[in-house]
Amino acid sequence: MNRLITTSHGSNAQAFSPSDWALLAVPALIWGASFYLIAVALESFPPQIVTLGRIAFGFLALSGLRKVRVPIDPADRSRFLLLGVLWMAFPFAMFSFSEQWIDSAVAGMLNAGTPIFAMLVGSLLLKTMPRLVQIGGVILGTIGIGLISLPSLGEGSVSALGVAMVISANVSYGFAINLAVPLQQKYGGLPTIWRTQMVALALWLIPGLWVLPDVDFEWGPMVSLIALGVLGTGLAFVVAATLAGRVGGPRASILTYFMPIVSIALGVLFLQEVITAGELIGAAVLLVGAFATSRRERQTERSSVSV
Repeated sequence: MNRLITTSHGSNAQAFSPSDWALLAVPALIWGASFYLIAVALESFPPQIVTLGRIAFGFLALSGLRKVRVPIDPADRSRFLLLGVLWMAFPFAMFSFSEQWIDSAVAGMLNAGTPIFAMLVGSLLLKTMPRLVQIGGVILGTIGIGLISLPSLGEGSVSALGVAMVISANVSYGFAINLAVPLQQKYGGLPTIWRTQMVALALWLIPGLWVLPDVDFEWGPMVSLIALGVLGTGLAFVVAATLAGRVGGPRASILTYFMPIVSIALGVLFLQEVITAGELIGAAVLLVGAFATSRRERQTERSSVSV
């Protein structure tokens, strides 16, 4: 029976190879910097424009590539629609709005919670329990997220709202990275991300243009927005989708464990943000959890699964 939410095992169940780590490094570096770019873009643009702009520039960057135009099975159209919502339209908005209440470095570190939800969703869909070492990695990730979140939650309800927005984006990413696996394996990374961008762009076009008259244009934030779209919504997503097809959604999602290092460095160097000892310890715990999660998967039949 054809189902809307599908996933599949990655093509490689072994521990990460050097090429897998290289694929992981590209989006980790770019997305780690994206929280800084969002903060700069918000200096001139409202969250609606930041969300629309990053999608639009990413879509334009990929539209010039011939390989993106691959015929799509009509049965997969609804899956691309759902992926556009879960992987871009909804979480992008959550991050753009959340950084009105929390620092970019904190947002970057909180985003490292994505593997927790990716593994839960993947285990449910695949009906396969992860190995103990990977479960341990997720537990360490949970502890790390707690250490990172406590300072912001202690600042009051307004800051807690920003944290809640990021966590809701993490849940959305957890579903999306699993949904992307069979689509990437079937169509490739470029066509999958380009059609995902197309859906997200259609959803945000009117809300973004509605607030366009309120924009106070400056070149610095504009350059940040272009970089956010071309690199973050374009290149990084294509590479992340390729990694997901190779190692599966849950293990691919650990790339977010490496993003806090980048976001911490940029936040401190360029935005004069203050990072607490608890946040640094939490980031270190997340890195240990990432290594544990990257180990060899339980050997199972490599097949597509739907619910």
